[in-house]
Amino acid sequence: MRTIVAIAASGLLAGTFFGISSAAFAQTEKPKATYDFSLPREEKIKLAESAAPPEISGKATVYILERSGYVKMRDGSNGFSCFVDRQDPLNLEPTCFDAEGSATTLQSRFLAEELRAKGKNEEEVKAAIEEGYKSGKFQAPQKPGIVYMMSDAGYLYVEQLNKMVHLPPHLMFYDPYATDKDIGAPPAAANMPHLIRAGQPDAVIIVIPPPAKQPTK
Repeated sequence: MRTIVAIAASGLLAGTFFGISSAAFAQTEKPKATYDFSLPREEKIKLAESAAPPEISGKATVYILERSGYVKMRDGSNGFSCFVDRQDPLNLEPTCFDAEGSATTLQSRFLAEELRAKGKNEEEVKAAIEEGYKSGKFQAPQKPGIVYMMSDAGYLYVEQLNKMVHLPPHLMFYDPYATDKDIGAPPAAANMPHLIRAGQPDAVIIVIPPPAKQPTK
């Protein structure tokens, strides 16, 4: 998946990459999907809510992922939407979009899981979403906004390594159609912002906050 490859290339997961032996490249069988459809609904709700601080997720609209697609479990009051995203069917990505993302990008995520439930392959899913943007069915965010992905339960599939990699808690900010040049082409380092899906309507800037400092006694 391009998302995690981009993060890894920028050094955010360099330690993980350097710790993988060359034997990983010889693997041919894909790992199992991380998301567990058999989880009780309450656990699925908690997983979705884990994407953002309780002060945010506790007031958000919550969707859970069932085999038929997303199901709304609760209406929120703050405009945010929390759910488990899967940019690849093997992934597990607890996510909370703000109101702007809920009205725009989130709609394409609903379609992706609806099509997967109908047996469509990933090329067909990608093509349907691209067509949705071209036709106007989907829109890019119209103003800056935030996406919380602060859960410690996130995992992404790295196709080049054929492995699942833990996704560090991070924040994302909408930057539709942006390129690396637009954000100053920052160096590839863990403490630098990084752009994913460059040039696309759902392009975002990833920022990984540093660990919180413990108060001195």
